[in-house]
Amino acid sequence: MVEEVRKCLQDLLMKVNGLYCILITDRDGVPLLKVGSEKAPEHAMRPNFISTFGLAIDQGSKLGLGKTSTLICSYSQFQVIQMNKLPLIVTFITSDSCNTGHVLALEKQLNPIISELTLAVAEL
Repeated sequence: MVEEVRKCLQDLLMKVNGLYCILITDRDGVPLLKVGSEKAPEHAMRPNFISTFGLAIDQGSKLGLGKTSTLICSYSQFQVIQMNKLPLIVTFITSDSCNTGHVLALEKQLNPIISELTLAVAEL
């Protein structure tokens, strides 16, 4: 199953110009599955960086903004787009010029994969 999922993620990676990495982690930033190119900045894939998403969505809900589904951060050389699929977090690392809308459109194609992974994680 893991290789099939990895292949699907690799195919999605190739569909969007400027998409460097797709990373699926748990809420604490522990990587479960990763596909990417050598262009992906290593520091953006560290668990301590990825886990800040959980803190950000908690703060947003405390402010009364409701449930956070997506967080988009733009930096000088790359973007980080994170989707809340609890208990999993999907992180996309892209170039600074990547079309964010194209990345967000991948969510529908990712939903079946995320459902399978969520079931597998729940069994552990």
